[in-house]
Amino acid sequence: MISKAQAKYVQSLHQKKYRQRHNAFLVEGGKSVIELLSSAVETESVWCTPEFADQNRAKLAAGPAPGLLSTAELAQVSTLATNTTALAVARRPPEAPLPAALPLGALVLALDEVRDPGNLGTLLRLADWYGLPGVVLSDTCADPWAPKTVAATMGSFARVRIWPRPLAEWLGALPAGTAIYGADLRGDNVHRAALAPAGVLVMGSESHGLTPAVAACLTQRLHIPRGPGGGAESLNVAISAAILLDNFFRGQ
Repeated sequence: MISKAQAKYVQSLHQKKYRQRHNAFLVEGGKSVIELLSSAVETESVWCTPEFADQNRAKLAAGPAPGLLSTAELAQVSTLATNTTALAVARRPPEAPLPAALPLGALVLALDEVRDPGNLGTLLRLADWYGLPGVVLSDTCADPWAPKTVAATMGSFARVRIWPRPLAEWLGALPAGTAIYGADLRGDNVHRAALAPAGVLVMGSESHGLTPAVAACLTQRLHIPRGPGGGAESLNVAISAAILLDNFFRGQ
């Protein structure tokens, strides 16, 4: 059983103001909880069904002793419509230093007003896939520690460094000569551009693109050409980022 006080605390973490107040966040679903327990992120508590505990005893031993709940009890404290496995409360990891000058030969992903938590989570997962040093977020992005964002990362939340920053100000302070790329319909054909994974790739919202102040910082604009006969008006920001990142790393 989960006490009323414990349930109230877990449910409070559905909201950003309480995640900030308690410096904690929720991790929901069995796969994500196992990823959390195998990472360096501190785990406060774990709640799971008896079936999940029986099937994952060795992996659960890496964290605090789990509390056992029925699927109905788990659903009451979860943000998920159905959660038949597990939920955990984790401590928000301390922010790693962000150097004034980017590491040589490193490409950093920067996000400008990406407000959809699912898109943000997928972009963090992409950063993990390509081994990027981290992701810089404008203050108008979705909360990287929201349950939907964490779930969409599929475990990458535990490995990707996140740096919230006033984006235009941060880009403007980078050393002269730093390559800053961004997607633009009038940009260079990405398939024909000579790209190396170094500098900053900036992605904006699907609806509005980059904000003017951020767009003014770009040193090169890149365009993903539509295929012959293609009729879609635009691409999802995470899909666009995946295509662009693949072109940066194609020769590696």
